[in-house]
Amino acid sequence: MSCFAGDPNFCPECGNVLPLPGQSKTVRCPRCSFVIPVTEFCGQKIESTVVFNSEQQTLIHLEDEDSELNGPLVDRRCSRCGKEGMVYHTRQMRSADEGQTVFFTCMHCKFQEKEDS
Repeated sequence: MSCFAGDPNFCPECGNVLPLPGQSKTVRCPRCSFVIPVTEFCGQKIESTVVFNSEQQTLIHLEDEDSELNGPLVDRRCSRCGKEGMVYHTRQMRSADEGQTVFFTCMHCKFQEKEDS
């Protein structure tokens, strides 16, 4: 008796994702070698949805392209004015085997702070 049941895209024996049907008349699980006829997949409807964040929510663009306020907006509290909303950018300040430095700029008071990772 099978341990897994329900979605035909998964192996009923081991739960592994089954490969897409190809030219063969059967689909074989790459993990446990379970075999199912391709006809089991007939009439199956597949839908997918991709939801992206809107650009207005994630980027702040000012008229001055060189401004420090261009970049992704994050929920971070400014240590100077205490308000939420900072933009950030990263730079490689040290050797390549060390993490990047993240620079945060407050949208309200323009205070800049850095975080070494």
